[in-house]
Amino acid sequence: MRQSKYVRQLEAFYHVPFFTAKEAVKNHVPRHALAYLVKKGDLERIYPGAFRFTNYEPEVEFQWENLALVAASIPTGVICFISALCYHNLTDQVMREIWIAVPHETSPPKRPNTRIVRMRNIDLGKIDIVLGEYKVQIFDRERCVVDAFRYLSKEIAIKSLRRYFQSTALKPDQKKLGAYAKTLRVNITPYILSYTT
Repeated sequence: MRQSKYVRQLEAFYHVPFFTAKEAVKNHVPRHALAYLVKKGDLERIYPGAFRFTNYEPEVEFQWENLALVAASIPTGVICFISALCYHNLTDQVMREIWIAVPHETSPPKRPNTRIVRMRNIDLGKIDIVLGEYKVQIFDRERCVVDAFRYLSKEIAIKSLRRYFQSTALKPDQKKLGAYAKTLRVNITPYILSYTT
């Protein structure tokens, strides 16, 4: 009887992608009850302190589900590096882990299979996207390319720039790309010239 009472108290979270232990406690469901509901199979633990009902059906495409879930769980986070390049179809790399940038002054949260990177300039090129039921932040295509030259291997960076200029879905914005490179102090002009001349 007790556990069904707790399930009833969590009904507000039945159709949400996830909820936190703090939110559950506000609904008069103690943490030990959450552990019990996980053991019983009513809830699944997504990462420490976050849960969802086991029969929850995500609306997001399967390939983006973990990325969207992790990004949504870090309100100040921005999808970056390989994860962002994959989303924008600017790499053939496999997304083995999720990359999220957070403001430099914050302490990085822990998430499974996730790399958290602290960045000083987190606003440049930050855009909102919707993945299924999740509204998340990601760096735009130009920022992704410039960051590839800043932080990733030369091979990944050059391939991302090639794909950027070969894209037929979205027109390349060479002016924006150059402005981002200048702001972030990365000289990619010779590489840009090789694709535009």
